[in-house]
Amino acid sequence: MKNALITGATKGMGRAIAIAFAHEGINLAINSRNANDLNAFKAELLQINPAIKVFTAVADGSNKTELLQFAKNTQLQLGTINIIVNNLGMYQYAKILDDEPGLFDRMVNTNLMPAYELYRFFGKSMVAAGEGHIFNICSVAALNPVVDAGIYSVTKAALLSLNNVMRLEMQQHGIKVTAVIPGSTLTDSWKGQEIDKDTMVLPEDVASAVVNIYKMSKGANVDQIVIKPAGGQL
Repeated sequence: MKNALITGATKGMGRAIAIAFAHEGINLAINSRNANDLNAFKAELLQINPAIKVFTAVADGSNKTELLQFAKNTQLQLGTINIIVNNLGMYQYAKILDDEPGLFDRMVNTNLMPAYELYRFFGKSMVAAGEGHIFNICSVAALNPVVDAGIYSVTKAALLSLNNVMRLEMQQHGIKVTAVIPGSTLTDSWKGQEIDKDTMVLPEDVASAVVNIYKMSKGANVDQIVIKPAGGQL
């Protein structure tokens, strides 16, 4: 069995990806700040596939110390990690000149730092194993900055750049790295707004893309995939 670590897995795209991997028989490591959410989701995943292992940890993925402890415990519980999905993220609607104090640090620690630290933690063991796949959930804001979400756009562009460096470092070792770049996706970022789901990308669409990319032949890698609403960005 393969083992996957997914950050931000109890909601939105991360949740859909975890469910999709459970259907594929892949063991999972997931974290959340909310123990009740974790326990409920673990039960759901095991109902989907009782044969898999699901390791959970109450940990804030934007806190480096807690993130690395989660990584260490995951390795102890599951062994070699074959798949990393860097999904944890936050969105703040604000121009940079209007950013509240501390927003820059929170954005960097949520949208960028976890991918860097988990790459550093698991990268060499992936090289030693000669296989693995890292997915970085970016955003179309990395390609076309949204001025009304300034620092979000900056951190997602930095994540895409980090993804590209990872891929170049890892390609000689047989490790795949893919940037998943969704447009307007129906997640909690849109909570409270009246939205027609048929005008948006669904989390399940992103999960389907991730699983199908992972299942490609050993010699194939998708450098990046852009998934936008059929009718254009909202």
